[in-house]
Amino acid sequence: MRPLLLIDVDGPLNPYGGKPERRPEGYTTHRMRPEGWSGGKPLRVWLCPGHGEELTALAEVFDLVWATTWKGEANRWISPVLGLPELPFIDWPVMHGAAPRGTFWKTQYILDFAAGRPFAWVDDDITELDRQFVAQRHLAAALLIRIDHRIGLTRPDFDALAEWATAL
Repeated sequence: MRPLLLIDVDGPLNPYGGKPERRPEGYTTHRMRPEGWSGGKPLRVWLCPGHGEELTALAEVFDLVWATTWKGEANRWISPVLGLPELPFIDWPVMHGAAPRGTFWKTQYILDFAAGRPFAWVDDDITELDRQFVAQRHLAAALLIRIDHRIGLTRPDFDALAEWATAL
């Protein structure tokens, strides 16, 4: 069974923390209005078309899954821009709720979703507490990569993911 690659949108794919007046190199600007967005104006989203190619290549060794608050809407708004097929997504039972032992709220649900399968997870909110929690409760291999929300996924991140999955 192939490992899962659990992908967050905001931070890894949309470096929302970058300078607002300067789009990162290689990214395109999109205006989106997902159902969960309560702002008056459409949400500004920066996406790098090259990330779609990188993720498509990783789909040779991973099963790709959206692990984002966008949930299934990532298939409507993000997948087409990146040239990705519709992906399964984690349907969070509770978003932004309480989490055990100081972990990020997603971590407990990531473990439930993985259900013992090896997984890699890219997110901008992963901490050392999340790594410890996963190591204590998940018997299969797991790779947690914290992505800088100002920069997004980079070449070393994609290389690390490919090397990890290939080594399993």
